[in-house]
Amino acid sequence: MKFTDTGIRNLKPKEKMYQVREGDGFGVRVLPSGLRIFVFIYTIAGKRRQMNLGDYPAVSLSEARERAADARKVLSRERTDPQEHGFSWHYSPERERREMAAKEKEELENPTVKQLITRYIERYAMKNKKSWQEDKRILEKDVLPLWGDRKAKDVIRRDVIQLLDGMQGRGDGIITNTFKIIRRMFRYGVKQELIPTTPCYGFEKGDELPTTKSKERTLTETEIKAFWGGIDRCMISEDVRRILKLTLLTGQRPGEVASMHSSEISGRWWEFSPKETKITKEVPRKQRIYLTDMTLSLIREKEGYIFPSPKIRTNVNEQPIDTPITERAVAYALRRNLLTHTVKPKPATWKKSSHQSKDKKKFIIPDDKKLDIEKFCPHDLRRTCATILSEIGFSDEIVDAVLAHLKKGEIKTYNKNKYDKERQKALEAWERKLKSIITGQKDNVVPLTHKAA
Repeated sequence: MKFTDTGIRNLKPKEKMYQVREGDGFGVRVLPSGLRIFVFIYTIAGKRRQMNLGDYPAVSLSEARERAADARKVLSRERTDPQEHGFSWHYSPERERREMAAKEKEELENPTVKQLITRYIERYAMKNKKSWQEDKRILEKDVLPLWGDRKAKDVIRRDVIQLLDGMQGRGDGIITNTFKIIRRMFRYGVKQELIPTTPCYGFEKGDELPTTKSKERTLTETEIKAFWGGIDRCMISEDVRRILKLTLLTGQRPGEVASMHSSEISGRWWEFSPKETKITKEVPRKQRIYLTDMTLSLIREKEGYIFPSPKIRTNVNEQPIDTPITERAVAYALRRNLLTHTVKPKPATWKKSSHQSKDKKKFIIPDDKKLDIEKFCPHDLRRTCATILSEIGFSDEIVDAVLAHLKKGEIKTYNKNKYDKERQKALEAWERKLKSIITGQKDNVVPLTHKAA
């Protein structure tokens, strides 16, 4: 029958679906609901198939005939299935599922750098690193704008060198740290068989990487007194002040102090997992620190993170999560409050981030609020604690125990002493020494011999 609009409208629904054909594969399917659907019926590779051309009257009769003609041309000329051709008007759930599966397979087997960053952060860094947010910040700031849309396997060693060259002037430590994070991400990709190899091979200090000087800065007793008495007038949040004081008191890493959690504290002991280093990775263990009276007064009683971040952060599902103040924020706050600190001019290659407002006014800290101490960083407070512990007579073994350093040599295999009692004595002696420095009164700390310690 030759279709007409009147004839199609008069097609009555039945209990079961039925079809009416005009010829050459063009027909109308009538559903029990009364819905009329134009179809193109054809055979390919010995299989009979039907292609949906659209619902009547949303798709007119003439438009349906044109769609059938287009499908017929693809079938006869290209010898391919019209449903695989990808007509803009054709909806095929099966084809969409296949295309989606193919896309996911492509992303899994050949990810872009952006996809590799996402997988590295969500599946590795967030689960294994307390500092995963710093990894995320650096990768999104320095790597994503340059390589984001590139296939990860296409990034070569020359690309990494050019990225690091573009960071000149931002500090040797920043360049080295950025390289380490990039290297860790590509190693993860290789282990997960997402990429065949890493572009971060053959990089050596002094050649492709800057040589960072070993830091030896410690605070003198005069500087310790100036720091302890002056930090409270600095334009630093109370939490950051307490973090800095606790770093000096406990001798722990600033990042470990900043991320202190109430679940890690039991009575007078703070037990936590030290920062992942080559040593702690070799022999995973908990670090135990005795909490003196001064230390407890600075920690105070609080549920959750002792020093929560004032910034609202979210997880991958955009749900708010609790996070501590970062080590980077502590270092930045201290640096800005040192009278001796000078701001380095920006390199010619430096560009302001898009999120930084051009009209944003700089927050100026008056000189009378700053610490008049030679430049130092939070980690120098840890070194100062270790140095004075040694000066008042505690052995290297006890100092290493306080610092969560691994025993050296064969002794680490045979000596399983945790040194809890010695740690307590050392930190109590250090507290008495610190009080004498702060008050200017003669201390009652009796220097120990290494044998006695």
